[in-house]
Parts: sequence; C-alpha cells; structure tokens
Amino acid sequence: MMPRWRENIYFTLITPREPGNIGAAARAIKNTGFSNLDLVSPPDNHTEGQDLWLACHATDVLREAAVYDSVDEALKDKALVVGTSRRVGKKRGLFLSLKEGVKEVVKAAGRNRVAILFGREDRGLTNEEVERCGFLMYIPTAADAPSLNLAQAVLLVAYELACQRLETESPRLVPYGEMQLLFEHIRKTLRLLGYIPRGDRDMEERIMRNLRHLLGRSGLTPWEAGMIHGICSRIERVITEGEAIRSKYQGN
Repeated sequence: MMPRWRENIYFTLITPREPGNIGAAARAIKNTGFSNLDLVSPPDNHTEGQDLWLACHATDVLREAAVYDSVDEALKDKALVVGTSRRVGKKRGLFLSLKEGVKEVVKAAGRNRVAILFGREDRGLTNEEVERCGFLMYIPTAADAPSLNLAQAVLLVAYELACQRLETESPRLVPYGEMQLLFEHIRKTLRLLGYIPRGDRDMEERIMRNLRHLLGRSGLTPWEAGMIHGICSRIERVITEGEAIRSKYQGN
C-alpha cells in the first residue's frame, strides 16, 4: 500500500516538448512508487508513439496524467510549490540541495498536496514560474556538463523522495489559489500604507516577490492566513476612518 504522503506529491512538467521525455518521466514516477503526473501545455500526441513506448509499464500514469493550460491552473489546489533549477540568482529565492529539499517536501506532503515543477528541456523554468515557488531544489552536476535530461531529473528527484520516511508532518496548509488572494490583500494594504513608493512598479514587484518566497517556503495554516487577512483589514479600516475624519475637519 502506498504511503499517503506519496499520493500528495505531483510531478509537474511545464511545456515538455522532446519525444519520449513525458513517457520516460511517467516510468520513473511509477518505478519509484509515485503516481501523480501533471502536464502543462504538453504536445497533443503525448499519449502516443515514443512517449507511450518509453512509458513501458507506466502507461497508466501517462494516460491518467492531468493536463492543464496554465501553470496557475495546475497549482491552484497545491499547498506547497517547489521548483527544480540549476540556475541561481538573487531573484530566484531560497535554494536547497536535492537531499535537503526532499525532506521539506515529504514533511509537507503528510497532509498537503505538493507540486514539484520541472521546466522546459531547453531553458528550464522562467523567472515568473520561479516566483510561484516556495523554494528551489538543485541537483549537483559537473561544471562542464550541468544540464540534465528532463526525464533524468524527474527520476533523480523521485528516487530521493522514495528514500525518505515521513517522521513529522506539517499542519494542513492554505492552497496556492487562496495564497494568491492573500498576496493581493497584502499588496493593497502596503500601497495604502505608502510602504510601496507610488508608481515604482519595480520596487513593488521586488517586495511582493520576496514576500511570496518568504511565506511560500513552508506555507501558511488557515489560521495564520486568516490572521494576516485580519491585520490587513484592520489597517485598511483605521487608515480609511482617519482619512474620513481629516476630510471632515478640513471641510469645516
């Protein structure tokens, strides 16, 4: 019987294009005891030909893969989003080694759905997709040959996950879709406070990107998210009431 936490892990391939990679990824997922394959904008014939042949005895995983038109649609019900990348940078948030990262994934998967993102064969994840991740995992590779084949990357991540045991689990967390509503509430409140310079879109996006990374690393419980919503609403109410009082006295 598959441990429950394994059922909560979703291997999410974003715009895969190379023939056979999807099938080989499906096989790697089933070989290591997992079952969930999510595909964002795959080729129309991804359940035929070489994909089907390379899936071998994992054709059920391939045929039952969930297909989405956008990344946000695929992540809507996931509580933790983890990216895989070899490219580091200041805008890319927290990086963990694969061995460190899978421990956090398993901990969250005890009670929550977790998406692990794999980018395109030729250029990986975009900066916008990285912003959706709580943290990134990297697989150590040789400097003169740093890129891994997509299916190989899936296999390595799945293998490291399969070696884990759930010892402590995270509490139930708010899913991605609800977190986006919270981030917009925070953005609105920061604008009202004047914390974000008016018209400075670069600064605003930098602040919101850092907040997404900070709050997305381990997720938020419904109580924590509700508390932040409540704080933002209270700030908005106090500022609005204060402005109304000032306008009344200035009018007199």
